[in-house]
Amino acid sequence: MSGRFLIAYIDIIVGYVISFLCLAISLWAFIDCTTRKGPAFEAGFKRTKGFWLAVTGAAAFVGLLSIISPISPMFGPSLFNLAAVTAAGIYLADVRPSVSSR
Repeated sequence: MSGRFLIAYIDIIVGYVISFLCLAISLWAFIDCTTRKGPAFEAGFKRTKGFWLAVTGAAAFVGLLSIISPISPMFGPSLFNLAAVTAAGIYLADVRPSVSSR
């Protein structure tokens, strides 16, 4: 096996690992958002539950697309995946604590 193929295999494996981690974070945010009560979002001065369901659902969808095609330049570990994980992270770090305390 030449070094070029070894680097290509390692690149694919790292792409899958990153994609799985992004999908796991996005699914965690989406599932957590579905379990919270709607009025708690407005009581915590956050957007509505429907808004956060759409954001975290879209993030999970992008994460799923990155699993299907982890080496694609459009849906692999790319800017779309980074934006999806950032949106899910904002939910988990900012919205979830204020909603769960209500």
